[in-house]
Amino acid sequence: MSTPNTLSAQESSTTPVMGGVQLSTNDENEASQSKNAVEVANIEDDDTNPYGPKKRKRTSKVWMDFKVITLADGLTKAECIHCNHRLAYNTNSGVTSHLIRHSKGCVRKKVNEIGQKNLSVIPTNSESETVSTVHNFKYDQAKIREILSHMIVVHELPFVFAEYEMFNLLMKNATPHYEKISRATTKKDCITSYEIEKRKLMAELKQVNRVSVTTDLWRSDQKVSYMVVTCHYVDSSWNLQKRNLNFCEVPPPHTGIVVCDVLNKCLVEWGIENKVWTVTVDNAAYNDVAIRSLKENLSYKNSLPLSGKLFHVRCCAHILNILVQDGLSEIQNIISNVRDTVKHISASEHRIKIFSEIAKQLQLSSKKLILDCCTRWNSTYFMLSTALEFKDVFPRYQQRDPTYNYLPSDEDWEKVIVVCSFLEEFNEVTHIISGSEYPTSNLFLPELYNIKKLLKNTNVGEDSFMADMIKKMKKKFDKYWGDCNLLISIAAVLDPRNKMKLIEWCFPVIYSEVDAVEHIITVRETLRDLYNEYVEAHKKNIGEKDVQSESQKESSNCTSSIVSGKTKGGRVIDPYRANLGVETAQMLLCAEDWLRARYQIKRKAKGNLELKEIHLT
Repeated sequence: MSTPNTLSAQESSTTPVMGGVQLSTNDENEASQSKNAVEVANIEDDDTNPYGPKKRKRTSKVWMDFKVITLADGLTKAECIHCNHRLAYNTNSGVTSHLIRHSKGCVRKKVNEIGQKNLSVIPTNSESETVSTVHNFKYDQAKIREILSHMIVVHELPFVFAEYEMFNLLMKNATPHYEKISRATTKKDCITSYEIEKRKLMAELKQVNRVSVTTDLWRSDQKVSYMVVTCHYVDSSWNLQKRNLNFCEVPPPHTGIVVCDVLNKCLVEWGIENKVWTVTVDNAAYNDVAIRSLKENLSYKNSLPLSGKLFHVRCCAHILNILVQDGLSEIQNIISNVRDTVKHISASEHRIKIFSEIAKQLQLSSKKLILDCCTRWNSTYFMLSTALEFKDVFPRYQQRDPTYNYLPSDEDWEKVIVVCSFLEEFNEVTHIISGSEYPTSNLFLPELYNIKKLLKNTNVGEDSFMADMIKKMKKKFDKYWGDCNLLISIAAVLDPRNKMKLIEWCFPVIYSEVDAVEHIITVRETLRDLYNEYVEAHKKNIGEKDVQSESQKESSNCTSSIVSGKTKGGRVIDPYRANLGVETAQMLLCAEDWLRARYQIKRKAKGNLELKEIHLT
């Protein structure tokens, strides 16, 4: 016999366990609701007058049924929310015994509970089997508004979504208690959710000793620049966390000093200016000036770890992007032809239909043409590799469309085949180091080794276009990775699978023989200095047995949270969000990131590539 999802509260007064269904008691549910009500009451008290003295928090569950009111004559009373009966209440004494007695005997409260509460069956997972637990359920419009605001933010829906006729029809069919919510109320609720999540995040950051910061510049169609500030840290459970802190406008001119001021203001606002271990930026010239000025500001009163040797971190994903883009410039005319081809076909549904029919005649795959983002090398790689599968379709399409003038030659396609085969390993490296949901810095050094080895061992003729391509890529590699990157090296050593053996194995390939020996010595000395500095700072609070493990955790807090995938540069904000204003755009972007982390909702990988797919019907 199946158990209905919703039962009347009057139909079950006991709490047996039958058929894998466990019935929770009313007292447990009331205690949970009381706790939530007290928390809400405390927040309301704090928000009533932020400039007044802080009121004493009410901890009794009786405040679930009472509210404090002030009469015209100045007397304070406790009013029952069910029957509106007023009882004496002294805010200084905090006595609630008489309120509890009234709550237990309030007839109106009993009628309301009987008339509105239902039993809801909620499945819960246990170690051996899935057990459904029955709880008392009571419709809460405030909770619906809260969840709706979260849905609007997380799924990037318009505020007017709450007024859609079909959505309101859906909610009315789900529960007759639902009340329509206006777009103005929805926007207000989204702002409230943002402020609540911000307070939670600020409280969490107070418990963190070290953070790593990443910055990235965005721009809008109105030529307004914005800075995204992202914080990476390891929480008390040793889980890597990533949170967007700010999305703020950067006033012109975009000099290093201006960027430094905006970033410093953000750090002070969040109270983490003395916790910053590293700042990861792309390789723009103004960022060098900004990080140098910020380093001077932060070290003015507080010393940075290792005197700031690890403070400035260059984005590895951005360096790899520059490296490959230089190489792709050797076939820029071919790339332009392929890009113009995709743009031409995608400009009309009729052209897409013709192209699709030809592909079906040749029994080719059902993949979609991809239009790249020209500032992202891997998206260009995807565009070329996808177009390569349809290379026999383009000549036949030209016979049916005389306006098509971008057909690559057979020689061009041969070059595309060679380039795509060469860049396949670079694409794998980009995928590994661009992750943002897991530690990546310990993975960088082996991937740098693979890149250097690939550039060294690829055999091409001296007259080949690939020779010039690899020559340019080697030059860029030596420019940005010619010196020892201390942070990447330390992260690799702290990985217990690697230790110093990986350094001794990779450095002779990445650097010259003389430089490799010097860099290995530098890494050893830096690790020793880092350990000694930590011991000196914590020897009063930590026993000798715990120093080494705590030091490793502190270092891991830094090195495991250097995620390079967020500073790719050239990001463009959605025009709809840009038109909402800076404060609203910041609310939506930051709250979306926080709520996704709260509900453990990850973005789809394809959305992060910023590719446009041309659907073939």
